[in-house]
Amino acid sequence: MRIQAALVESSGGPFTVGEVDLDKPRPDEVLVRITAAGICHTDLGLRQNWPAALSPMVFGHEGAGVVEAVGDAVTTVQPGDVVCLSYRNCGACAECLAGHPAYCLRSDLNARGTRGDGSTPLSRDGVPVYGNFFGQSSFATYALAYETNTVKIPDDFSPVLAAPLGCGVQTGAGTVLNVLRPEAGATLVIFGAGGVGLSALMAAHGDGCAVVAVDPVASRRELARELGAVDTLDPVGHPDLIAALRELTGGGAHYAIDTTGRSDVINQALGALRRRGTLALVGIGGKAEFDIMTVMSNGIRIRGVIEGDATPADFIPRLIDLQRAGKLPIEKLITEYHFDEIEAAARDAASGRTIKPVLTFA
Repeated sequence: MRIQAALVESSGGPFTVGEVDLDKPRPDEVLVRITAAGICHTDLGLRQNWPAALSPMVFGHEGAGVVEAVGDAVTTVQPGDVVCLSYRNCGACAECLAGHPAYCLRSDLNARGTRGDGSTPLSRDGVPVYGNFFGQSSFATYALAYETNTVKIPDDFSPVLAAPLGCGVQTGAGTVLNVLRPEAGATLVIFGAGGVGLSALMAAHGDGCAVVAVDPVASRRELARELGAVDTLDPVGHPDLIAALRELTGGGAHYAIDTTGRSDVINQALGALRRRGTLALVGIGGKAEFDIMTVMSNGIRIRGVIEGDATPADFIPRLIDLQRAGKLPIEKLITEYHFDEIEAAARDAASGRTIKPVLTFA
């Protein structure tokens, strides 16, 4: 079938919307008409260094829409179901079977640009177009997904709100609710008040935590306070950020979350913790250096977190319940853009002008 997709023609190139052909679903695939798609920094980061051999490429991994058709082996959803798309997992490895599919041993399923057998369901004038990003490639009017990353949601839930649940909101809220699980009254410092950080803030505030948000953008600090932060700090030019955070948290925070992936910020987060505090790393980055004796002597725990350690089929409905109860007002993070405006939305996200851009489809 002929669809519209946002193509990245070369590494670091812009998103350009054009026509491509999409195969019919295989027995294990689900055809979804996309009605909304969130833009995540993972999309923006990977397009900068995507291999030339796997171009043009269709990104997008926060899709929401309506099931149009299913393969013969699919049993969990059917045509007409409203769904939210998330990350893909194999469902059969030791981590998946243990209830931690975010750490699936087949992590390549999410970022290889092809199906598991090396094929791609997309083409243009008979030439392969790469996709299957996170098992969806939802920067398109239609996408092929799988049972493990397709979650049925209520018909009346807005797709604009549903789309970010598949990754960004799931990552932030899940880090708090599934991994840290702070007790009421605990202190938490969040470094980076973007979509992931603010989702973590909302979840922690709803659980009765005292949250301090650190971000250089004034508008984001203001929104963090609106969402329940007890205080916010600007890290730029601050004379002693660690000392200020330790004072605000009564001698050091119980927990910290880094969403930046930056070595200098990770060290600030470690310094802001009290003894036996826990740091969760959720920001994509390279290498970080820290003082081992500081970590050892203070009994600090460092925990890496992918996708909030969430099982999407269980956690996304929980997030919807929290949003409807007013405890996860993700609508305050979202700015809508039409699909044709995807490159402008990407620029706004990269510059920090927009927290969570969500594409809508006519």
